Amino acid sequence: MSPPRELRMGPTEWGLLIILSVLWGGSFFFFGKVAVKELAPFTIVLCRVTIGAAALALVARTMGLKMPANFADWIPYFIMGLINNVIPFSLIFWGQKEIGVGLASVLNAATPLSAAIVAHLLTTDEKLRSNRLAGVLLGIIGVVILVGPSGLAMSVGPLLGAAAVLVATMSYGFAGVWGKRFRGVPALTSACCQLSCSTLIMTPLVLAIDQPWLRPWPGAQTILAILAMAILSTALAYVIFFTILRRAGAANVMLVALLVPFTATALGIVFLGEAVHATDVAGAALVGLALLIIDGRLFAAFRRTSQPTSAM
Repeated sequence: MSPPRELRMGPTEWGLLIILSVLWGGSFFFFGKVAVKELAPFTIVLCRVTIGAAALALVARTMGLKMPANFADWIPYFIMGLINNVIPFSLIFWGQKEIGVGLASVLNAATPLSAAIVAHLLTTDEKLRSNRLAGVLLGIIGVVILVGPSGLAMSVGPLLGAAAVLVATMSYGFAGVWGKRFRGVPALTSACCQLSCSTLIMTPLVLAIDQPWLRPWPGAQTILAILAMAILSTALAYVIFFTILRRAGAANVMLVALLVPFTATALGIVFLGEAVHATDVAGAALVGLALLIIDGRLFAAFRRTSQPTSAM
């Protein structure tokens, strides 16, 4: 029996990962922060997954894609929705009420490390190599520098808020491995089924705990943030997520957490006119170097060219 093929990132996968980081950077650093000012965390999660599922279901129907035919086929999607949406979304939105964006982004950057460890323990084709471990740790350092001391100073909050975000990264790690079973399913179908199951899980929680009918109607800015989060940062993002997962594996797709703070900072510079600081450049450079180390091919090519050729 031949050994399992090691999953690698190619130019297409890296491009998709950058797009995914932009979509999730907007969600994590803007849309979510706007929404938590007026809505309870569970309500935000329900709005996000419900609108996202509806958008994908409409597209899937237009394309003629078929959904699972019996309940047994839906069970894996219920588990995926729980560990990839319900648990981490709820914990992150709740954590953002207790801690600042800077600390939340640093903690969230631990996701690739969690995913790499889980994949190493539970899979045969994504073993944790020294270059990946070194790259992930270097990337986390780069994220800390990118956020800077001012961001961390704003993030002094309850210990439970920080712990909630860390638990969310662990949940994402297990979700990446669990999602490997959907490799033969179209990415749009996987995303639609996952979000539909998340909607079914979240609805009774919101009705029992948040009771949104007792709260004032949110403002226009919050409604727009929810729509953008659901359509762009959820529906579209999860189609891309499952595409990368199928082609490159769990540990690789979770590298997006290292890119999210970088893309969020870049979005702030481009669209909000924020200043570029030396720490931004240094942090971005370290994140870029970390991704090169994790990928491994550039250094492998350098080693091949540096080796002396044997005489014929």
